Amino acid sequence: MKSIYVPLRRSHLRSAITITGLMALGACASTPPAPVSNLAAARLAISNAERIDAGHFAAGELTEARGELASADAAVADKQMVRAARLADQSRVEAELASARTDTMKSQAVNDDMQRSNKTLVEEMQRGEGNKP
Repeated sequence: MKSIYVPLRRSHLRSAITITGLMALGACASTPPAPVSNLAAARLAISNAERIDAGHFAAGELTEARGELASADAAVADKQMVRAARLADQSRVEAELASARTDTMKSQAVNDDMQRSNKTLVEEMQRGEGNKP
């Protein structure tokens, strides 16, 4: 009787090991890799926005970008890679929007300054014409 049970146990043990290995392999395959490039792009976009002083001109967008990046990092820690990639992409877009708004506002400020300078120049020219005999 002993010889019948030993091969049967070995067969069950091999099956259990095989099933366990396949389940572990399946679990690894189902989790996509961390969205490293998405996170790096978001960090770079935020850094660029900060460099051009978006915190002053587009604080809301920059704050939103930072919050979404923090949420993306948390999603990576929770192994929610698809969600992390989406949040990282949203963070990058918000940071790029902050940069664009900052550029627009700075350009508008330069334009306003030039218009004031032109107006002053025209006024000076008109005064100069009034002093001629």
